[in-house]
Amino acid sequence: MPAEAYYTFSLTVAEGKRLIAKGVAALPCVRRAMVEGTVVVTRSTTSGYVLEELLGESINRLAFVTGRTLPSAHPDRAKLLSADIPEMVLRGGAVDECADPETITGELRAGDVVIKSPNALDYCEGLVGYLIGAPTGGTVSKYLGPTHGRHLHFVAPCGLEKQIAGHLIEASALLTEAAERLRGPSLWVTPAEIVTELEAIELLTGAVAVQIAAGGIMGAEGAAWITALGDAVQIDAVKALIEDVHGEPELLEYAQG
Repeated sequence: MPAEAYYTFSLTVAEGKRLIAKGVAALPCVRRAMVEGTVVVTRSTTSGYVLEELLGESINRLAFVTGRTLPSAHPDRAKLLSADIPEMVLRGGAVDECADPETITGELRAGDVVIKSPNALDYCEGLVGYLIGAPTGGTVSKYLGPTHGRHLHFVAPCGLEKQIAGHLIEASALLTEAAERLRGPSLWVTPAEIVTELEAIELLTGAVAVQIAAGGIMGAEGAAWITALGDAVQIDAVKALIEDVHGEPELLEYAQG
């Protein structure tokens, strides 16, 4: 049946991150783990938004960053960012100050949640990719084994701007074949419980959302154009939700106060 109503809008990358964070907080597995289990939030710019939505308070998102891509003409902006805040362990809806992120994997149980934002998205295949520089596999290696061995939820908050051309598995295979000749990161590809702007809208309003265009200028680079379809009540909820996230400052604006 055709939708009763629809609403088309654009979101900047920052607005999308805020929306995605709200969607992650609304995931049934996350809501359950926030009450009955453990949620681990690993560092990234997107995860900083997620942590704020889970805690209901602001954090210094500039200090919750690991890997980052910066404009080549402005490498000095790296000084604004740090990894001073460690990955966070939440129990009972609050930060567990006694938890040790280095040993937490041994304490996780079935139904617990690990939140790790990726570097790349293959939306149609349901796959995400992580750039790996550490010889031991870094944070991804630390959590993906326990995810399968202990039946955890591996949640990947990911903006639509990270959608790549082609297929992630093929790209990863090419890097592996060229490993002896190339320097740089490898690409770890994995399925995950992916939350983009589209899933966030459906989780929060019940409306179906599709991306119809991408890109922008004057600060809207990487923006996504989205159409939401549903009944009148759902679309009213979408409009209220988008009005709430519109105006979210980009990270550089946030850094400069």
